[in-house]
Amino acid sequence: MKKSQKKEEPTIAVGMDTEEELREDASMKEIEKGDYTQVTTLSYDENDPS
Repeated sequence: MKKSQKKEEPTIAVGMDTEEELREDASMKEIEKGDYTQVTTLSYDENDPS
């Protein structure tokens, strides 16, 4: 018997403002349930002359 392995990937709805959604803090209720994700934002500094 073969078991199909389904890889679950995070998704964001089309048209969703991702910047605002990713900056929103988790509520205390979400934190207590473990229903949150730590987000790290990296940005490229285009003004750096180096």
